[in-house]
Amino acid sequence: MNGVKYKSILPAVMIGLVVASLMMNGFDTVSGMNQVEAAAASSSSSTFTAFLANNAPGRTLKYVNGVTTVTNLSSTVVLVNKKRNLPSHYVPQDLVIPQIPFSFSGPSPKKQMRKIAATSLEKLFAAAKKDGIDLKAVSGYRSYATQKSIFERNASIKGEAAANKTSARPGQSEHQTGLSMDISSASVGYALEQSFGNTKEGKWLKVNAPKYGFIIRYGKGQEKGTGYSYEPWHVRYVGVFIAGEITRQNLTLEQYLEKKQ
Repeated sequence: MNGVKYKSILPAVMIGLVVASLMMNGFDTVSGMNQVEAAAASSSSSTFTAFLANNAPGRTLKYVNGVTTVTNLSSTVVLVNKKRNLPSHYVPQDLVIPQIPFSFSGPSPKKQMRKIAATSLEKLFAAAKKDGIDLKAVSGYRSYATQKSIFERNASIKGEAAANKTSARPGQSEHQTGLSMDISSASVGYALEQSFGNTKEGKWLKVNAPKYGFIIRYGKGQEKGTGYSYEPWHVRYVGVFIAGEITRQNLTLEQYLEKKQ
């Protein structure tokens, strides 16, 4: 009987230790992270270790008609880049519209995100408003077909090589995962441009995004590793603990996942 009682309180103790650790490192576990996520985020947790192992880059690829295609489609750490493609038919099953301000009015698929990311983005925007920072969302989910149209238009203007530094080919866009959102502000006319990173809004976003589970996916100086130009407006949900580790260590998502293999 006593053994059962001790076993039942152990998870709560682990959760408390992890939450305390994260709070000491400046992460708001109350608004950005639930207790289940906090427990899984412990670097010493066998569950978290298994999670990273199962999502290792080398374990989450298969060849489909000669194309390297990711297999962990629904994972919050799914890695999509120029060498790792999403299937053309993939559409996240839990897309919702976060209750945040957008830079445009009317219905649009690009207002959508996966539910876990949308909920966290709502908390991020609430924190920004509390700090007097006015952010607006610009572009979230994009289907394979939409990305194809965007890339082809950019390629026709810039040429394919130049276009692929700032725009993903269809199947290689994080927007198709439903875990990313482009964010901007009135200070740059809600444009998606690098000058946003120098605004008070862009600086606030960089500092605070990890507290709510987001990283600046294409950071300054990371172009060689990510394959894309610096995008201070593009945030990607990965979860609070992982976002914190990636940001503190100044890693790309590629580097972080490869280190954990």
